[in-house]
Amino acid sequence: MNDQSTNYDDVKQYRLDPERIQELIMSAGECVFIWANKAGHPIGVITAYVPVNGKIWMTATRERVRIKAIARDGRSSCVFTSKGTAMGGGKTVTYKGHTVIHEEQETKLWFYKLLARGMAGRPDDGNEFTKNLDPDLFVKFLDTPERVVLEFTPELTIPFDGDKMAQGTAAAYASFAKDES
Repeated sequence: MNDQSTNYDDVKQYRLDPERIQELIMSAGECVFIWANKAGHPIGVITAYVPVNGKIWMTATRERVRIKAIARDGRSSCVFTSKGTAMGGGKTVTYKGHTVIHEEQETKLWFYKLLARGMAGRPDDGNEFTKNLDPDLFVKFLDTPERVVLEFTPELTIPFDGDKMAQGTAAAYASFAKDES
């Protein structure tokens, strides 16, 4: 039995497979978006997003500190969890990358429509807002002069599959029990 099957010092063997990463990104609906403040401390918020062609798109208004921080330094991160999805808990993906800010009206409207359709099309999660969401009205609420769109491009992926870890742990427990008897 090798050390990796008897401890969790190296969890690289429990990577989420690429097709499961895509399933998670397509189903989570919200992520933690992280940036660095002026002092270099990481800070983040949970935000809705839309994945398009390998990028993560989000929105906020200009006065949000994240917009000022990204304008200063685009280095950022996004974290996704399967908790609350049909995948069940225990699967995560963390991306390190860069974010750019878009202020062009064409890009903004494109994104607002995608976000509105995505939120209106989500299964009922008990959220009263999304339950009765009118996509056209939602776009009107979003389309203000102060709002911008964020385009996050992943550069490094850290995937984790808790199901694989559970299977590995069960096998290690069985092996320990066998060795003990």
